[in-house]
Amino acid sequence: MTCLSILQITDLHIQPNLDDHFLGINTEDYFHRVLDLAFSKEQAIDLILLTGDLAQDPCPASYQRILDRIYASNTHCICLPGNHDDFALMQQVFNTPKITCQKQTVFENWQLICLNSQIIGAPGGRLLPEELQFLDGCLKSNPDHHALIAVHHHCIATKSTWLDTMQIENSAELLTILESYPQVKAITTGHIHQEKDDLNKTIRIFGTPSTCFQFTPNSHHFSLDNTMPGYRVIKLYETGEIESEVTRLPGILTELQIESRGY
Repeated sequence: MTCLSILQITDLHIQPNLDDHFLGINTEDYFHRVLDLAFSKEQAIDLILLTGDLAQDPCPASYQRILDRIYASNTHCICLPGNHDDFALMQQVFNTPKITCQKQTVFENWQLICLNSQIIGAPGGRLLPEELQFLDGCLKSNPDHHALIAVHHHCIATKSTWLDTMQIENSAELLTILESYPQVKAITTGHIHQEKDDLNKTIRIFGTPSTCFQFTPNSHHFSLDNTMPGYRVIKLYETGEIESEVTRLPGILTELQIESRGY
């Protein structure tokens, strides 16, 4: 059975300078280590999917270094923005044959639809009417293609009180649209810095660890834990079946400033 293998990495929080540290760690070093691990362990990667918060303080240099590292992997890559990103700048830098901010990608049996949930200047998420119209149009135009939706912010509760204040504000509208299209098989998200694999009716909803630091699950207030960074692989089969697994770097993130109360 043919399979499309997608490597999802998310929440890189790359700094303006190569040696800058954030909450005690070098986020760029861990981005490289996660990518190296993925390409050493996975038999085949057809596409890299970056689901937002690529940069912490966006500048051309931080995005260019991401582009250079992805180019070295010789694998096509699609990017979408998170709340920390400058999407206009992303679209300028990631406008190449191999790395783009393309919103819809149609494969033989599947389509990948990338949505922008960014609210400029705010940490939370919302899907503007034009995003929802775009989603509906993509699904309506390709009824015979299974669909994977990618978006930065989460659309169902994580049971972490502080994180759930940043859930997509109009998640109900999103999920109502998707209920009309049985070809939608999964939504994959970033932002929550932790692993999730939930089911909303017939749609699987993934949360993926950050390539740097992680948030403590089921926490009332902002909280970090020393679980290691990781990535998710999503395998899309021609039948519409999905297999997905998270892999992490070994060890404990000992240098993380775990007592931090926010950023």
